[in-house]
Amino acid sequence: MAADLLESVPDVRPAEEVIAEGAVLLPGFARTIEVELLEALRAIIEQSPFRHMTTPGGHQMSVAMTNCGGFGWVTDRSGYRYDPNDPQSGKPWPPMPGAFRELARAAADRGGFGGFAPDACLVNRYQPGARMSLHQDRDENDFSAPIVSVSLGLPATFLFGGLKRSDKPRRFRLEHGDVVVWGGPTRLAFHGVAPLAEGEHSLLGRQRINLTFRKAR
Repeated sequence: MAADLLESVPDVRPAEEVIAEGAVLLPGFARTIEVELLEALRAIIEQSPFRHMTTPGGHQMSVAMTNCGGFGWVTDRSGYRYDPNDPQSGKPWPPMPGAFRELARAAADRGGFGGFAPDACLVNRYQPGARMSLHQDRDENDFSAPIVSVSLGLPATFLFGGLKRSDKPRRFRLEHGDVVVWGGPTRLAFHGVAPLAEGEHSLLGRQRINLTFRKAR
């Protein structure tokens, strides 16, 4: 069903915006299946609730997180890693919903990365003031697969830099339903999210949800 919805309205989606070599912004790409995404999200959160993880340096992250899929990204005093089990429950992370998987595949295809089969989806919850500092996604085994990032809820300012932390990032406003895909020469680009501004979204209230799809193993 998700695939049908994604393919049913190709003419009404805004054109993509190339933001760097190998990186593209797909405005509104996920809007047509927002109901399915939010229903699946509620089931994930019920099984593995959001939590504020701690970095190896002892800093509690302002963004709350959970995961779905065969692997989940976690951080604690012992380091950053992917784990097949939720450390809070000791049970496997919730399976990745079909709507999630199909959206990630379709967005990757649109961005020029065919055959994307994510096995991990990191779910981040931003509330006003929460932010994500510039970082690289480099805990995966293979960097040949892209990153697919889906924005839901309040708008956010996405920071997309270069391959060095010192490279000045460009700023992009992400709205509900926007998707960013990056890989190839920019797979290890530094990126982050500026502090989330106050606001109220009609479906999600005072929060932004970000789904980040990766091929971890």
